[in-house]
Amino acid sequence: MSKKNVIVGQSGGPTSVINSSLYGVVTGFLGSEKIDKIYGMVNGIEGFLAGKTTVLSDLTKEELEILKTTPASYLKSCRFKLPEDLNDPVYPTLLKKFEEMNIGYFFYIGGNDSMDTVPKLSRYGQKVGTDIIFMGVPKTIDNDLIVTDHTPGYGSAAKYVATTVRECALDAGVYAAPCVTVIEIMGRHAGWLTAASVLARKFEGDAPNLIYLPEVAFDLEQCLKDVKKCLEKTNNVIVCVSEGIADKDGKFLCEYAGASGAVDSFGHKKLTGSGKYLSEVIGEKLGVKVRSLEFGIIQRCGASLASATDIEEASMAGSVAAKAALEGKTGMMVAFIREPGDEYKITYQLTDVNEVCNKEKPFPAEWITDNGTNIGEGYIKYALPLIQGASPVKLVNGLPAFLDLAQKL
Repeated sequence: MSKKNVIVGQSGGPTSVINSSLYGVVTGFLGSEKIDKIYGMVNGIEGFLAGKTTVLSDLTKEELEILKTTPASYLKSCRFKLPEDLNDPVYPTLLKKFEEMNIGYFFYIGGNDSMDTVPKLSRYGQKVGTDIIFMGVPKTIDNDLIVTDHTPGYGSAAKYVATTVRECALDAGVYAAPCVTVIEIMGRHAGWLTAASVLARKFEGDAPNLIYLPEVAFDLEQCLKDVKKCLEKTNNVIVCVSEGIADKDGKFLCEYAGASGAVDSFGHKKLTGSGKYLSEVIGEKLGVKVRSLEFGIIQRCGASLASATDIEEASMAGSVAAKAALEGKTGMMVAFIREPGDEYKITYQLTDVNEVCNKEKPFPAEWITDNGTNIGEGYIKYALPLIQGASPVKLVNGLPAFLDLAQKL
C-alpha cells in the first residue's frame, strides 16, 4: 500500500485553542501506516497557492505539547474565499499542487466562512474523480456554527471575557464618583461572546449591569434611560455591548460614529467603535465620567486563561477528524453533541459540512431577558461547563512558552 501525505490549513480569525485542534490532527495521523508526511499550509489556501508550506510531522514530541497550548494560528491564517464556480482555474491549480505533493488528506480548521472551503473542494474532487479526502475541523469564538452544541475556542474566549469583566468591574468601582464603563466585545450578528459577560457576576445585582446583544434591535434613547436608572442604584455601572449591535433598521451603532463600511473578502462589514461611540453619547447626555474598553483580539488569544475543557475538546475534534479520514470519511465536519442530563458530557459526531457552512446560529431568544438588557439562567447552565479548568501552559522564566512558526521558517 503506497503511503499518502496529509495537508492541514488554518483559516479565519484565530482562537486560543485552534492549535489544540492542529495538535489533535497531527497526533491523530502520527504512526499510521497510511501516512508519510504531514504538511501545514502557511496562510491557508492563499499561502498554499503561493507555495508556502511547512512539515508538521517533523515537530518533536515536546514541540507538539507546547503547540497544544499556543494561541493564535501556528500556521498563520487567511480570509480567502474560493469561487462559487467550480470551473474556475483555481480548482485544477489546487488539485495539481495536491497531486505533486502526493496529498491524500486535506484538513481545514476554521469557522463559518472557512468551512465554505471544504465542501467546494469536496464537490470539485467528486467532479474530477479524485480520491483525496476533505475534512473540516470547527473553531470560532463566535460560537455561531449550527449543528454543533458549541465550538472549540468559545469556552476559552467566554472565560476570558467573564474574568476580565469581573476584574474591570472591581477596578472601576474604587472611587465614590459615579462612573460608567462601556465594554465592547466581539460578535457581529451573534451575541454568544458578549453574553458570557454575565458569568462575571458574583452575586445578584453585580456587574455587568446591562448587556446588549445584536439579536435585539438597539435603541439608543432606551439605553440612556437604562443607564440612568442603573446609576440611581450604584455609582459603578458596567455596560457590555457586542460590536455588532444595530438599530431596528439594521444600521450598526459604529456606523453612527462614522465607520467606513468597508468589507472583507466575504462581504462582511468591518466593525469597530460601537463601544467608544456609546460611551461618548452617555458622557454627553448624562454628564458622568465614562470609560470605553475594547477587548479586541486579546479575547481570542488569551491562552493563559484558556479553559482546560476547551483545550481537550479542541484536541479531540482534531483527532476524531483524523480517525474518520483514515476510515475513508470525506466532506464532513466534527460536531459536538451534548447529552441530556445534569452531568455535562458530549459526544463527537460527523456532519455533512454542506449543512454547516455559510449559516449562523443566533443566541437563543429565550435566554435574553429584561427587555434585551440581560441574560438568563438557561445560558449560565449552558456555559459554565465550557469554562472549567485552567490551562496547563508551560512557563519559562515566569512567562508562557509558545511555539512560533517564525522560528522554523
